[in-house]
Amino acid sequence: MTVAIIGGTGLSQLPGFVLQEELAIESPFGALSHPIKKGVYAGKSVMFLPRHGHPHKLPPHKINYRANIDALRLAGATEVLAINAVGGIHAEMGPAQIAVPDQVIDYTYGREHTFYDGSGDQLEHIDFTYPYSELVRTRMLSAAGNAGVACLAGGVYAATQGPRLETAAEVTRIARDGGDMVGMTGMPEAALAREAGLEYACLALSVNWCAGMTEDLITMEDIERALTDGMTKIEAVLSAYLAHV
Repeated sequence: MTVAIIGGTGLSQLPGFVLQEELAIESPFGALSHPIKKGVYAGKSVMFLPRHGHPHKLPPHKINYRANIDALRLAGATEVLAINAVGGIHAEMGPAQIAVPDQVIDYTYGREHTFYDGSGDQLEHIDFTYPYSELVRTRMLSAAGNAGVACLAGGVYAATQGPRLETAAEVTRIARDGGDMVGMTGMPEAALAREAGLEYACLALSVNWCAGMTEDLITMEDIERALTDGMTKIEAVLSAYLAHV
């Protein structure tokens, strides 16, 4: 397996990552968020791609998910660990808590969401019953246990359009639909990875309670605090994951 890490909000740089080269991968689907970085992390050779660019500049609905996933495939990645910041709905998804979701609900719109858009000769309808690789999910959960990091083992990731946060009524609807966490970048990335034949799973970090879950308003200061606290857990899980691949 060749492991690639996609960094989300709060992880545009991977602490401890030793850069060896930046890969000049050209995708027919356009420009990547950032050139793919190849190097060593936790003693293993990995690739790293900051989803929002570096510095963090691309809003969720403007990310070229197709180019990012296609370039990782072309670079030889077979296993993708996607780090996503989310808001928490589930009781165990308060700020700085992490989860390895097992399902997705897609509320996004207007995004280029498939490689099979009619521009080529091939058309496939992928099986997306279980949107995440069970192989990678199992390894992530084992890594969390080995690192001593509490982790919600499952949950439904609700992907919203962004970049604004949701209204309290929208969160009530998402919770009624079965959503456990809300993020803006989980789709179409997961579906594209399935189309590309990559083993892909999400490691989600809660950076706030979703709107209406508490009486407090959501502030960037609180989000940044949760990112700082939670990223130490993310890094511990990533290190433990790579120690056993």
